[in-house]
Amino acid sequence: MSKIGFIGLGIMGRPMAGHLLDAGHEIITVEHGSAIPRELADKGARVAANPKAVAEQAEVVITMVPDTPDVELVLFGENGVVEGLKPGTLVIDMSSIAPIATQGFAKRIHEAGGEYVDAPVSGGEGGAINAALTIMVGATQEGFERARPILEVMGKTITHIGGHGAGQTCKVANQIVVALTIEAVAEGLLFASKAGADVAKVRESLLGGLAQSKILDVHGERMIKRTFDPGFKIKLHQKDLNLALEGARSLNLALPGTANAQQLFQACVAHGGENWDHAGILRALEALADHEVGS
Repeated sequence: MSKIGFIGLGIMGRPMAGHLLDAGHEIITVEHGSAIPRELADKGARVAANPKAVAEQAEVVITMVPDTPDVELVLFGENGVVEGLKPGTLVIDMSSIAPIATQGFAKRIHEAGGEYVDAPVSGGEGGAINAALTIMVGATQEGFERARPILEVMGKTITHIGGHGAGQTCKVANQIVVALTIEAVAEGLLFASKAGADVAKVRESLLGGLAQSKILDVHGERMIKRTFDPGFKIKLHQKDLNLALEGARSLNLALPGTANAQQLFQACVAHGGENWDHAGILRALEALADHEVGS
């Protein structure tokens, strides 16, 4: 069993760290303005003063924070991980951040004597709670083999995509597909509702045909029941689509569907919805239609 530093105990990180504790690993973390979750403390999670102190005690350091600047601050800021890094320490970033920045982070960790793995996840809060995440890995072959036993505690589908940054590239692609599929489900249910059909029965029927998807299953139900507590927050999906659109510009690539989904998310934010679940994209479409699904 390993001594694992786990930094980032939010909606996703909390259950992920819990699975590692249940598997017999030690967890060292840091407090961010509030005490660590009681369920983790009861299982033996310990607190260090800062990321440097975490790294000094850990064989593996996992980061699960919101955005690229957050990862950079944790790893390379004052009292950051790199200051306490021991030779051979495995650093696994499971956040969803910029692929090019990831390549730079990997280089800096390597130069400091560590091994870097980017391993962003898909599956949302439910996947984290059920240890059923899909994990997309960018690493050397050695880094992947070292990280795999730890990742297997938290996920079911673990794929070595390629070198450093490849995991993050895959995650950006994932977020494009997810956003456009959520938008498609919302448009389909809105159309059915406006036409006078029973949207619950429409969803039930669609789940038996070619339109079937996990998003239609999970987020379609959210839309019908109007349960927009996250889940996965709109502001975080916006961040991921920004990465997609910035990357598209650098590649001289057009992503019109992605740009449209981003505008609908922005409309939600304009109505106070930055912390809604991303299924809340329905609300932007409802405002355009002057019709609420199920009404």
